[in-house]
Amino acid sequence: MTEPHIPSARGAVDLSAVAQAASNTAQNEGQAGASWCIELTEANFQQFVSLSAQVPVLISLGVPRVQASVQLDASLRRLVDARGGAFALGLVDAEAQQGIVQAFQAQQVPLTVALVKGQPVPLFQGPASDEQISQVLDQLLELASQQGMPGGTIPPLGQGEAAAEAELPPLHQKAIDAIEEGDYAAAEAAYLQALNEKPNDHEAQVGVYQVRLLSRTANLDLNEARAAAAANPQDITAQLNVADLDVVGGHVEDAFARLVSLIATLADDDRERVRRRLIELYAVVGNSDERVAASRQKLARVLF
Repeated sequence: MTEPHIPSARGAVDLSAVAQAASNTAQNEGQAGASWCIELTEANFQQFVSLSAQVPVLISLGVPRVQASVQLDASLRRLVDARGGAFALGLVDAEAQQGIVQAFQAQQVPLTVALVKGQPVPLFQGPASDEQISQVLDQLLELASQQGMPGGTIPPLGQGEAAAEAELPPLHQKAIDAIEEGDYAAAEAAYLQALNEKPNDHEAQVGVYQVRLLSRTANLDLNEARAAAAANPQDITAQLNVADLDVVGGHVEDAFARLVSLIATLADDDRERVRRRLIELYAVVGNSDERVAASRQKLARVLF
């Protein structure tokens, strides 16, 4: 199967509400709330793989904190559920399920593969559009037919997660809708309005940082950014760009280490500029994350 052209990875971290909002739109051929998507672990992996004898199954390996993974999983879930049981989808947290990652020899996530009669079929390395996914699903059905699969459907694997979730506050939902449309300015405005109405709205504050990260990385190319940073070690903007892209791509520790090292070489306003960016990235990743705690200690030693 020809691998579709994949655009550069971009996005923010921990925008799980995007996946929730997309799941709410799933069309399940009259089976409201039903889903053919499950969270995969090493415990249920073999049972899920066995479904590939009945229908093609898709496996998405990603990191729930990374927006590229969140958006891809949301699209996969919606489009698979819309096929009403012609496919099954398993979502893998690549950080928590290392055994599954090793089974597919995944070097980078997000990564999507299919299984047809237990045989792996590479699909996407990185994000993909709804159109690309739909085309690949059609190709998978053709491949399954060629392999002599029955071509029927399977019962739902569970109820849609969105059905059990509480609704988002209106301004938060407005921001999520704007993000899905690629209107990051409108999304930031919605989050800022939420903060204006409720200054202690932590999720809105993090949302502002996430949307700014989305906007900053939307048109960046990782290879070009790395080359620029390597060629100009003292170029603050170049170093910040790579750090942003590393957070988006899940290379959190690399991003933090880059900025802490940069701060150690700077003074006054330049140091404060980079420190503020690092604090924003801490919030995006999550202040309770162990990597954030470790980096804060290193930052403190540099600053004091």
